[in-house]
Amino acid sequence: MDASQVSALRELLATTGWPERTQDFARSLRASTRVPGGLLLFGPRDDEPWHLAAHLDDESRLCGLPEISPTLVRWEPPPGAPAHLSIGLDRLEAARRGETLLVVSEQTASEGVLERVDDARRVGATIFALDGDDKELRGLAHESLSVPPGEPAISFEAAQHLVSAAAGEPRAKRGLRDRLAGLLDTITGPPAG
Repeated sequence: MDASQVSALRELLATTGWPERTQDFARSLRASTRVPGGLLLFGPRDDEPWHLAAHLDDESRLCGLPEISPTLVRWEPPPGAPAHLSIGLDRLEAARRGETLLVVSEQTASEGVLERVDDARRVGATIFALDGDDKELRGLAHESLSVPPGEPAISFEAAQHLVSAAAGEPRAKRGLRDRLAGLLDTITGPPAG
């Protein structure tokens, strides 16, 4: 999906709230990922998040943002796989504070996925979940974006496109007033209404 298609999708979804939700999620993901190689992508054994990994890698390269170039963590990389496709579960065991684990799973996460996510969280990795309405996975995540099965407005794949595109967008410069308003919202909660 190219930039014009993403823009058209955002226009189609303008009244649904999905463009804002995906942008907020992507901004948080980008803010939590500070070092190249520190964004780990992980998913179910039978549905590794290749699609999102490819799009984030493109955004990283095109926008000059090495910190969002993902490291795809695979369950069983085949022998002789290229270096970027040969990263196994031991990388999750080596996760540390300052790194981000993005779990992409349209289906309910298996016990094996949940255990590995919990282990990464315990050592200090920040956990993000792009899920299909999985309460257990969301319970482990610091930030999550759920696309329930049968969601009429957006598909799980379309949400991935919007997230990857938003991750590469330039950050808006925030003035003093915006930063103070954000701080007040954090302390007191957002304004009513």
